[in-house]
Amino acid sequence: MQITADHVISFLELVAERIKEQRDYLTRLDAAIGDADHGVNLDRGFSTVMSKLPSATDRSISGLLKLTGMTLISTVGGASGPLYGTAFLRAGTAIGDRETIGPNELITALSAALEGIQTRGKATRGEKTMIDAIAPAIDTLKEQYAASGDLLAAMRAAVAACEQGMIATEPMLATKGRASYLGERSIGHRDPGAASAYLMAQAMLAVLERAAQQ
Repeated sequence: MQITADHVISFLELVAERIKEQRDYLTRLDAAIGDADHGVNLDRGFSTVMSKLPSATDRSISGLLKLTGMTLISTVGGASGPLYGTAFLRAGTAIGDRETIGPNELITALSAALEGIQTRGKATRGEKTMIDAIAPAIDTLKEQYAASGDLLAAMRAAVAACEQGMIATEPMLATKGRASYLGERSIGHRDPGAASAYLMAQAMLAVLERAAQQ
């Protein structure tokens, strides 16, 4: 399977749609342990991305990802804008000038995105952040694709791992970000960043499944 710029646009459109649909849910999660603005901020950011796409001059995969990253950094408040923005920028840089990418390039780009989040957020697994959903998803994607050579099957397993990682943030003690100020009161709440990462993983799978049927 080859992924094109059109697939990236479809992914961004679906992410924007699902973030808008789940805006209140994400904001409720953030209200428990943060500033109660995660859903609102991401909705604003991806809505702005949608408004910029039609006039984008660089419509390569890399160009679209970098445009998304810069837009999120400049329009999304809190930690999520810089973190997701850095992820998209790093992914775009990893892809370079390729017009299409295959499964291995996708995995490389996603790995670069995770590294960007870890570097920008100075966080690792187990600290109740989006990394707890993203890292196991990428590990699973790598392992399953290496074992089977089936990108869709590997992505389905990765999304399941992402969901489990998101759920696993609930009993964790937050040691990063606003939630860390709550100490033990952060225990028992799902991390909003992990929840939004899961929405994006679901969107990626949906686009790949749709592409495979064409």
